[in-house]
Amino acid sequence: MSTETSPSSAATLPPLALIAGPTASGKSDLAVELGLLSARAGMPAVVINADSAQVYSDLRILSARPSPEDMRGVPHRLYGTWGGENACSAADWAAAAREEIAAAHEAVKLPILVGGTGLYIRTLLDGIAPVPAIDPGVREAVRAMPVAEAHAALVREDPARAAVLSPADTTRVLRALEVVRSTGRPLAEWQAEKVGGIADAVDLRPLILLPDREWLYARCDVRFEAMLEAGAIEEVRALLERGLDPALSVMRAIGVPEIAAFLAGRASWLATIEAGQQATRNYAKRQYTWLRHQPPADWPRFASENSITSDDLARLFQL
Repeated sequence: MSTETSPSSAATLPPLALIAGPTASGKSDLAVELGLLSARAGMPAVVINADSAQVYSDLRILSARPSPEDMRGVPHRLYGTWGGENACSAADWAAAAREEIAAAHEAVKLPILVGGTGLYIRTLLDGIAPVPAIDPGVREAVRAMPVAEAHAALVREDPARAAVLSPADTTRVLRALEVVRSTGRPLAEWQAEKVGGIADAVDLRPLILLPDREWLYARCDVRFEAMLEAGAIEEVRALLERGLDPALSVMRAIGVPEIAAFLAGRASWLATIEAGQQATRNYAKRQYTWLRHQPPADWPRFASENSITSDDLARLFQL
């Protein structure tokens, strides 16, 4: 992700704040604090969701979507916008986020992106490879192949890609093979032609929260139990009653499979709590690792939202 902009050009670009962090790191509360501070400084703000679970209307509790009380009068966008039956891809979200950012700039408001979905953030800033739709026949044939056979085929048809993928990485191996077979070009060539990124069109002001891991994991555990007490069981029961495709993102969201197993009688209450907490910690760990290594080294990193003062916010986000 690139944020290279000269001081003179940055001054002429519209601002975009970004607060990224793993689940339960406190980024949503910090985004609201920034929004209130920005409004006091003369520029109203709007918070724009960049979390892949919070986009779904079906996951109010399990995604920890901010309540009206949490929002404290700061407008929030792209929360609960998609029904679970409509998968929200990174490209779908990025297109909607671009519209919300443009609308905020048109209204002379500060857009504040907040979330921990690295693919969403990367797609918005850097763009996405313009890979054409895959031929259905090619997709069906490739996805019916055992991964070992598919990897062997990839070695012949796209050796450069095969060299960097684990032979057991089913998802990426099949994707690379279907792209080269359907388009006649390796995936790397398409990725070199990314389109739609806005990094060069905004004055990006980022901040990453990377709290102490043990503190974060403990907070994940407490929050999952709080979700259960707040009605997560009923939320998942209502979702299951819709009979949606189990492969949809909303059905694989953290907490849904674990609670579904409880409702089906396949797991005890204690086992459900432990499984949900473990799944949440695993997700937080993946986010933490991505946020620690993937964004540019010059993006400011803080250990806790509680360690950031109003003066820090004003300085970091140039208010």
